[in-house]
Amino acid sequence: MAALEGEWLEALKGEFRKPYYAKLYKKVLEEYQTRKIFPPAQEMFNAFHFTPLNEVKVVILGQDPYHNDGQAHGLCFSVKKDVEIPPSLVNIYQELHDDLGCYFPNNGYLEKWARQGVLLLNTVLTVRAHQANSHRGIGWEEFTDAAIQVLDQQDRPIVFLLWGKPAQMKKSMLHNPKHLILEAPHPSPLSAYRGFFGCRHFSQTNEFLRANGLTPIDWQIENIPAAGNRTDAVF
Repeated sequence: MAALEGEWLEALKGEFRKPYYAKLYKKVLEEYQTRKIFPPAQEMFNAFHFTPLNEVKVVILGQDPYHNDGQAHGLCFSVKKDVEIPPSLVNIYQELHDDLGCYFPNNGYLEKWARQGVLLLNTVLTVRAHQANSHRGIGWEEFTDAAIQVLDQQDRPIVFLLWGKPAQMKKSMLHNPKHLILEAPHPSPLSAYRGFFGCRHFSQTNEFLRANGLTPIDWQIENIPAAGNRTDAVF
């Protein structure tokens, strides 16, 4: 399986010595050996790999990975380039369009955000194929809570975007007055109209970053050139 590296490894190495993590590691290894698990094992820690600890400026918390074939690759809300854009991400793009004028891209691959310091972290890092929340409660929550606590302790401004009740439950872990915490309903079709649309979290994030002397996020995901008979009429 994948391994942490760099500052994240140093910050979280104590977790690897705890009894819960030994059980978690054994369980996840067994699952990958006996079942179809997403994301691929080597992509499990991509959120940490793509966004080193010292570069984190924004945190977006998801729940567990997408559970259909070819979708999950270790970044919450993101899918690989050739995969249809999931409904929640469609709604995120809609809010970006309304808030910042971003055009609707033809893909849902969010690596560009991660490389700019947006940590796209699911609170559970693996899932059985076609079984949502199937790895909830096996230990991932304790591990990602430790990561959130590490972030809260950073002596610099960070924006936390908490969308939906599961993410908002993490607010009690955040005590650093340097950080900005923004809350809204989840962008899923079931709740986006209850206040996610119009929350203006993306412009507020960039205003906060500028006010603290940090480079704002370029939220525009670019189109990928069409290949063959591919259709981009997702919207």
